[in-house]
Amino acid sequence: MKIMLTGANGQLGSCLQDLAANSDVFSIIATDYQELDVTNEQAVSEFVGNAQPDIIVNAAAHTAVDKAQTEIELATAINAKGPEYLANAAREVGIPTIHVSTDYVFDGTASTPYLPTHPAKPLGVYGETKWQGEEAVRNALAEHIIIRTAWVFSEYGNNFVKTMLRLGGEREALGVIADQYGCPTYAGDLAAAILHCCAQIKGGKTAWGSYHHCGDLPTSWHGFTRAILAEGLAQGKLANAAKLNAIKTEDYPLPAPRPAYSVMDCGSMFDAWGVGASDWRRALSRVVAKL
Repeated sequence: MKIMLTGANGQLGSCLQDLAANSDVFSIIATDYQELDVTNEQAVSEFVGNAQPDIIVNAAAHTAVDKAQTEIELATAINAKGPEYLANAAREVGIPTIHVSTDYVFDGTASTPYLPTHPAKPLGVYGETKWQGEEAVRNALAEHIIIRTAWVFSEYGNNFVKTMLRLGGEREALGVIADQYGCPTYAGDLAAAILHCCAQIKGGKTAWGSYHHCGDLPTSWHGFTRAILAEGLAQGKLANAAKLNAIKTEDYPLPAPRPAYSVMDCGSMFDAWGVGASDWRRALSRVVAKL
């Protein structure tokens, strides 16, 4: 199965390529912005037409949440228009697409895990443009899967796990937000979930729609950091860990608002595709070992 992958150099894209390289089922046409500008409609159409993939997996995104507040045009082009152009191109050649989205489409006011059917109400530009991208995919192509995820970490790129390990070894104390809750997700588990769906699509499955895939146990950023530092100490990656202090969102103001609660229900993903939530604590141990 030939998969056209956008955002190939990101955390998810890198993990997807790793998994596909060890498979005799999948071949990857890897693209990042150097190979394909997803904001150029003609370029996207021509690339897909020439490559003739069996499916498109769109992992390209403007993910700098705070920068998006001022880089509105760029965020819209990548997060909203890019998915639209890719879905249109997929429709032209008669193939499905898997589009990766985010928990930031929700406003964080819920008190129980968000279902895929919960109304979207993004708080900032990043979430709004990602929601626009979702809607563009839905309107352009019936044969789609939209997978929302959250708090992604891996051995690749810049992410929260790497940052906290570094700061935990450099500083005497760390203040980390304790009143925002979500589900950390290992990019490798998300990649495996996507390839699992691809294999089933190859076999004829057509459970199109929107789903959630994220970590299995909710935690706060403070709780996530505590787990990261504990793992760093246990594996000898930290000689000593900084003292960890809990702070409130208001104590660490940022340009873009964050949802206070973005825990998502992954049940429908398991029911439709047989993919369970990510065991993020086990994955964290593996990632720290690789760093």
